[in-house]
Amino acid sequence: MGTTVIAFLILYYATVLGIGWWAMRRGGARDLEGYLLGGRRVGPMVTALTMQSTSMSGYMFLGAGSLAYTQGYWALWYAAGDVGGAVVNLSVIGRRMRKLSQITGALTAIEYLEHRYPSPWTRLIAAGLAVFLLAVYVVAQFIAGGKGMELITGLPYSLALLIALAIIIVYTFLGGYLAVAYTDFFQSLVMLIGVLWILGAALAHFGGFAAGNAAVGAIDPSLLSVWGRDLAFEGQWGVVVGAVLIFSIGYMGWPHVVTRHMAMSRPETSRLAGAYATGWNLLFVPTPYLVGILAIAILPQLDDPELAIFNVAHALLPAAVTGLLMAAIMAAIMSTADSLLLQTGSIASRDLYQRFIRPGATEREMVFVSRALVLAIGAAGYVVAVVEPPTVFAIVIFATSVLGSAFAPAFICAVWWKRANTPGAIASMLTGAGTCITWELADLAAATTLHSMFAGLCASTAAIVAVSLATRRIAPVPPHVRQAIDKASAIGPVTPGRGGSSALALSPEAGEIAREIDARGSGRS
Repeated sequence: MGTTVIAFLILYYATVLGIGWWAMRRGGARDLEGYLLGGRRVGPMVTALTMQSTSMSGYMFLGAGSLAYTQGYWALWYAAGDVGGAVVNLSVIGRRMRKLSQITGALTAIEYLEHRYPSPWTRLIAAGLAVFLLAVYVVAQFIAGGKGMELITGLPYSLALLIALAIIIVYTFLGGYLAVAYTDFFQSLVMLIGVLWILGAALAHFGGFAAGNAAVGAIDPSLLSVWGRDLAFEGQWGVVVGAVLIFSIGYMGWPHVVTRHMAMSRPETSRLAGAYATGWNLLFVPTPYLVGILAIAILPQLDDPELAIFNVAHALLPAAVTGLLMAAIMAAIMSTADSLLLQTGSIASRDLYQRFIRPGATEREMVFVSRALVLAIGAAGYVVAVVEPPTVFAIVIFATSVLGSAFAPAFICAVWWKRANTPGAIASMLTGAGTCITWELADLAAATTLHSMFAGLCASTAAIVAVSLATRRIAPVPPHVRQAIDKASAIGPVTPGRGGSSALALSPEAGEIAREIDARGSGRS
């Protein structure tokens, strides 16, 4: 690709590492709340753009481009849900989750679930699912980063992957969530400029959309339909609904995304953040799909569809501009990889290590363990990405579908339905994940014309409602949880009761202590 492209990439990497250093100096990793949530002081614009760049990932530049290149306008069903996903997410659970997480003292999305649905089993099951699925998801980002770096630098895939992974881990180490949030903010702007520039070049190449569509139609008219190549998905509305749900409703079940609610400076931040996110989505989300569609006519003999957007940029733009745009593509990949690594390490350290292995761990120890787990997960992901690299699209759709199916109903009901109880939440997570995984592995979408996300979300929603109602007498929602939900639902600032967040955070332990005291008292009598 030439020295100009590499120079731009080096400048870009130096910038994100500088942001990570700044976040560390600002206190982003001074204590556990600072490392995991940036001290809960992130404003609306940064909240909006870190949410979007985190959720967009390398999928948008590799998976979305590949899907559009192979299936044409069918791919835009995924974009349809994605455009409104942020405002739905922030509107439905943003403000209330921000308040409830502070009231209960939760620092991770999984800890939040245990405080809302009090039981060690809630946390163990949720953390196990989240760590596995986020680790799977991060492999997709590693593959995307390796392919991008390989194309840009000409280095072998394994070495290119190692360089990309090393940079991601370094600035995640430096400043924790604050470093991730501000690098995401910067990267989201680079992503937006880059992808719009590539689309502009593609349209200029044809002379407009009409001419571009005509060129694609001359190759295969079915690619201009919303039913895919050769109309393979014609009338399969169950698949269509699932494609829309993944990045709209399912988005509310992604721990690395909903954590952004908990880090907002105040609950009202969600309103302005929703507006910023929607504006950014309208410009960004459809664009990689459109570039992938136009690439069908620009590069009709492309060997690897996942490199469609990379190759369109290389074919149509001068070297200096290509360098900026390649940095934009790497920004999309890295902005999700850093969040996934931080979130996976955070959940594994706080929700598994501290909760079940070493309850007395200090905050300094927790930050150390989280960083060590980030390194371990990165190393394991590197091995998988090198040895057996599947497609980015397949990995992302699998991981996000299962995450959404497992967690979305539990997160939504946590703040909107006071009758949702612990057995209902556990049943929902297991049923949703199990259904979605079975659907994917057995390829039931082809036999049933129902998308795995649609099937999983229906199953998990039915489970939380049915089981919560069936067990409401034997497993009632504790009074302190009902009170916390009422506080989170009220308009106004967060007002924890006496003892604040610590009392609620320790309520499961307090219950165990009370039962132990009662048992000892009855033994003496």
